[in-house]
Amino acid sequence: MSFRILGTGMYVPEKVVTNDDLSAIVDTNDEWITQRVGVKQRHISVNETAADMATAAAKQALAAANVSAEELDLILVASISSETTSPATACLVQRNIGATCMAFDISAACAGFLFALENAAMYFAAGKAKKILVIGAERMSRLVNWKERSTCVIFGDGAGAAVLGEGSAFADSVFTVTGNDEVICVPNYMGESPFWQAEPTQPFVAMQGQETFKFAVKSMVRDVNTLLERNGLTLDDIACIVPHQANSRIIELASRKLGLSLDRFVMNIAEYGNTSAASVAIALNEAVRSGRIKQGDRVILCAFGGGLSSAAILLNWE
Repeated sequence: MSFRILGTGMYVPEKVVTNDDLSAIVDTNDEWITQRVGVKQRHISVNETAADMATAAAKQALAAANVSAEELDLILVASISSETTSPATACLVQRNIGATCMAFDISAACAGFLFALENAAMYFAAGKAKKILVIGAERMSRLVNWKERSTCVIFGDGAGAAVLGEGSAFADSVFTVTGNDEVICVPNYMGESPFWQAEPTQPFVAMQGQETFKFAVKSMVRDVNTLLERNGLTLDDIACIVPHQANSRIIELASRKLGLSLDRFVMNIAEYGNTSAASVAIALNEAVRSGRIKQGDRVILCAFGGGLSSAAILLNWE
């Protein structure tokens, strides 16, 4: 027994920050951002936490699935930007929606939503759950250095959610982790210990752009091909690919290397930017609600990011 997706939801803050808005606070412009990243605007929280956004997305997904919070057996939240280390964001969502089930967080950066889906699949396989809520929620605006144009122009805030039930849609998955804190790193606050002697670090996203780009393209192409080969499929059998929205050029190059038309990829980075663990969940929700994904479709979700980690999941949509 694996799972099927019963309903999806999303939430992004009301405040929209355009590229022109950013040009007023950092040395950049719309042309520079659009050409290098593909982002035109992003939604930025002014008073909502990652848990607040996760809660809003969860409520929308539960309504779409026609599932009550009391029916949930597990809540998983993927996030690297929540405001509290403890309690977990999932615990706050549990309280906010009135659930009573087990709840915990997963930290896997931009691939976090897929890592959460994989964990959910194991609960279904073990017969320990019949309804699971999986969420990707990020307030990345608190983790970027707003004086550093190479990173602050990329990210946005938001949350995406999916309610899972028993089924057979989850067909296969591939996950890769290579421990590396040089290419992508988000340090924690170092604390105020009088005994700590190492150099202090700033709790902001640090990223080697070119290395990240190469890793992302390579992992996406490899993971998609692995799923196809392992399941005796070709790209013609796939209705669409829902990738992590990190950079439009990454998706464009991956499409060329795969030999798959760009219009077969779900892309919304221009509107939301990179929302890390929320990225695939938000794109999936929009594809489902627009009718782009429908019953009988084969869909591949794929993501890559800090860890270094990459992931891809094959779904037979039910």
